[in-house]
Amino acid sequence: MNLGHNIQELRRLCFDADILPDEVLEWIATENLWNLWVPKTYGGMELSFSEGLNKLKALAKIDGSLGWTGTLCSGANYFIGNFTNEVAAEIFSNPEKPVCFGGSGGTFGSAELIGDSYIISGKWRYATGAPYLTHFTLNARIVENGKELKHQDGSPQIRSFLIPASEIHIIEDWNTMGLKASATHSFEVRDVIVNKRYSFLYDHYYLPQPVFKIPFSVFADLTLWVNYVGMTEHFLEQAGAIIAKDKLNDLAKVIFTSAKQIDRFSEKMENTVMAGKEFPQKYIQNIHEEAVASVHRISNEIIRVYSLLGIKASRKDHPLNQIFTDYFTATQHHIFRQ
Repeated sequence: MNLGHNIQELRRLCFDADILPDEVLEWIATENLWNLWVPKTYGGMELSFSEGLNKLKALAKIDGSLGWTGTLCSGANYFIGNFTNEVAAEIFSNPEKPVCFGGSGGTFGSAELIGDSYIISGKWRYATGAPYLTHFTLNARIVENGKELKHQDGSPQIRSFLIPASEIHIIEDWNTMGLKASATHSFEVRDVIVNKRYSFLYDHYYLPQPVFKIPFSVFADLTLWVNYVGMTEHFLEQAGAIIAKDKLNDLAKVIFTSAKQIDRFSEKMENTVMAGKEFPQKYIQNIHEEAVASVHRISNEIIRVYSLLGIKASRKDHPLNQIFTDYFTATQHHIFRQ
């Protein structure tokens, strides 16, 4: 099915779905949405930071699960920048077979270093898009000769790894009120051998594109933040069909302010990168704090408006119910919990 830019058809297909339908996954692949940040050399769209954020917000406005999955999976494909050109070319060598990374940001397992490889075992939680992934990413503590390696300050040495989906056991335990079709299941790895070429560190980049010079914590903050704004834009649109517009003014203002904040921060990021300057830690922390505060204000406004909508908005067959549950499921991401 050629969905083109048929937003209503995409919403119909995603509505109340436990998994993204094949038609939607085909549309994602056709639009190359897994590869928003991937360089054109490797078949990606190579969008600027601002362009990519706008695309993710638009996806979230169509459907929460669609936006969340697109964000987390394209965000995992962003890790292409953490690999050498040789490895990147190897993984993204076949344009006929879309590559989709995804996985867990938690550190739940171990990687035993033996020669030039690691033996990885453990269970990890919250791999968004688990059924759609071609490769899983994970973080693991490094073990050598039976001992966990430490940094000088006593903290454990941790590396990230990329593992083909064929080596992964998915544990279907995603059972939440919202973001159902994001299928954010847990997964298990049992004594899988991974060459060190497929290990990486979040802030160690090999590729030269400007987007890879943005601190990963800022990248994570802003790519998730636009999802809350996009879902809320959809909520505002649907609520406007039930209650008077003047009751939605405060919500509209919060959305506008948040969108402007994101635009300002993303533009600042791009300008700083182009100028070859460093990012002060204080500024990075400020972005995070502003993002968290913004989502808190949005949440309060959604709750206020929801209380005005009547039982209609609580019906399982009404879009407002799904937007509400998607949004508040998304707020439980550890980055945005206050």
